[in-house]
Amino acid sequence: MKLLVKKSVLNGEITIPASKSHTIRAVVIASLADGKSTLLNPLNSADSQASVGACRVMGAKISQRGNWEIEGFAGKPLTPSTEIDLMNSGTSANFVAGLAAHARGPTVLTGDESLRSRPFAPLVKALNDLGASAESVPGDGKVPLKISGFLKGGFTEIDGMNSQPVSSLLISCALAPSDSEIFVPNLHEQPYVKMTMQWLGEQGISYSESRMKTFKVRGGQSFKPFEKTIPADFSSATFPLCAAAISPESNVLLKGLDMNDAQGDKDVANMLKKMGAEISLGEEGIRVIGAELQGTELNLKNAPDALPALAVVGCFAEGETRLVNVAHARIKETDRIATMTSELKKMGANVEELDDGMVIRKSNLHGAQLNGRSDHRVVMALSIAGMNALGQTEVATAEAVKVTFPPYFDLMRGLGAKMEVLQ
Repeated sequence: MKLLVKKSVLNGEITIPASKSHTIRAVVIASLADGKSTLLNPLNSADSQASVGACRVMGAKISQRGNWEIEGFAGKPLTPSTEIDLMNSGTSANFVAGLAAHARGPTVLTGDESLRSRPFAPLVKALNDLGASAESVPGDGKVPLKISGFLKGGFTEIDGMNSQPVSSLLISCALAPSDSEIFVPNLHEQPYVKMTMQWLGEQGISYSESRMKTFKVRGGQSFKPFEKTIPADFSSATFPLCAAAISPESNVLLKGLDMNDAQGDKDVANMLKKMGAEISLGEEGIRVIGAELQGTELNLKNAPDALPALAVVGCFAEGETRLVNVAHARIKETDRIATMTSELKKMGANVEELDDGMVIRKSNLHGAQLNGRSDHRVVMALSIAGMNALGQTEVATAEAVKVTFPPYFDLMRGLGAKMEVLQ
């Protein structure tokens, strides 16, 4: 699928869809529970469907008529008779690996080319440390993974470059017969672990943490059914937020967002404000009015998913913008640092790749033929660039937006974006 984009001015209001991260945690915890849970306003996307499909074959009964109703398997997942295809969803792969550590096994987890390129060695090691049996089938720390039970508890030290394995372990260790201690010396993406801790707290799970380095989880616990409205997704909101901030004529209201939620990408609003965008918080939502922006240094350690969009913003800010402390953006669906550097250069951007980020200088962008590399956040970021560049921009692999933000094109067109999707 190809996206055609032309220079646009955005005005109006949109409601942001539900959070992918919250939805997947909700599906996993509801599946572990003994009883029926109800998810209100969940995100129906390719990533969330990957977790739903996996939990179904592991024994959860899931109805998706409007709100989702999930009858859990009470902490005792079945061993699937076939491989579980988690498609492009790294979040689902990490959380489902934790479930598989409580099945007799073996459970084999696989995915698409992008998922098969991502590192899972830290999680494999941690599961083995805690008593389960886990291995990378190709032997390089990547999927397919073969996992069987039973997770017993104990001690493990795990690299914190990716927060998802840490969150997976926090949930899974509650079901282990013995207590567990997880030491994470350098935890990135801390807000996502805090999100998991929020879910544990709502479930009454007994755990403790010290300086976001040492996590202790009491064993022998269980999860209970719940009813919960899934919060809106700040990661998805990043794209219309940045698109409106770039254009001085734009005025957009984003509805449904809760600034009290744990999501790390809520800081994007403050980052844009720091650069000079006019952003206000009210009862209706977050309003952003475009303005002349100034380059600055932004630490993205806790918000790596914002790198693609903020790299585009940097092209329209006076002076120099530095995105730093975000080396973990290289282990997402693509190496997002290398990808955004390469694609923005095709548009005439003055951009430089760093080991842990990017340097972007104000540039006069022009339309170009771009490749989104099947990365949803790259596709959406390049669409923002096209909305503010001279001429027409073409973005290949535009179908990737279905991973987290299926209505993106329709919502942006509703705000005035000049977009056309070609099959």
